Amino acid sequence: MKILAIDIGGTSIKACISDIDGNIENYREFDSESQKGGKFLVDKVINIIGGYDGFECIGISTAGQVHSEEGYIIYANENIPNYTGMRIKDILEDKFKVSVKVENDVNAAALGERCFGAGKEISDFLCLTYGTGIGGAIVIDSSIYKGHNGVAAEFGHMMTHRDGFYESYASTTALVKKAREISEDYRDGRTIFERLDQGDIRIKALLEDWTFEVALGLISLIHIFNPSTIILGGGIMEQDIVIEMVDRKIREMIVESFLDVRILKAKLGNKAGLLGAVSLFLPNN
Repeated sequence: MKILAIDIGGTSIKACISDIDGNIENYREFDSESQKGGKFLVDKVINIIGGYDGFECIGISTAGQVHSEEGYIIYANENIPNYTGMRIKDILEDKFKVSVKVENDVNAAALGERCFGAGKEISDFLCLTYGTGIGGAIVIDSSIYKGHNGVAAEFGHMMTHRDGFYESYASTTALVKKAREISEDYRDGRTIFERLDQGDIRIKALLEDWTFEVALGLISLIHIFNPSTIILGGGIMEQDIVIEMVDRKIREMIVESFLDVRILKAKLGNKAGLLGAVSLFLPNN
């Protein structure tokens, strides 16, 4: 089976052809121009799909809260105006006459990791991605747990402080904001770690504070879910030092009976959403 996989984000749209074993070919990436709105974005996806042939079905990973059974956007924030309510499955099936499945991007990333990455041999785990905000997914018995109306695992909106959500303190955006209070030169995560490698002690102190905030939210999740494993994704989590610092802080603070939890780095990088879209057509999904 040849699956056309599309990963729709606020910054970019990724596309590829894959077989059911996750072997990717014809990978392409495009600017999403998401501020132009949901209709523009879907029209752009249609044009991208039109550049491929030989596929038998289409898997979509997308930003926003998704009704996966019916394939429409329950809610999307201002990053993609007028995307809420967009019936992606119906639009694409009508246009291309093939089966289409749609899933939220973080859920798709978790499914990608379960089928092809860090969670391949694990049937139950939590997955969090750290970027502009914090996304979450719950995998139980190798399936995504979605809650009663399909939007479970909004971990970024846990209240970890009296005056703010988890993602206000522990997202990559929060880290960069704090770094720019030290120097305007710290433009993004990459710059921060370049300066860390150069021995900037101010960044080391900043990371200690930020990884404490990351650990704070994870400790609550560990005590609630008692997971065997938590998989951490997003560009910032590709840094081994971040995983090590978070893991150390968790073990300093959690109840002893939970100490066997494993904190793993996601393996699939920016292909996780695409491979999650592929996994929607595997027999066990």
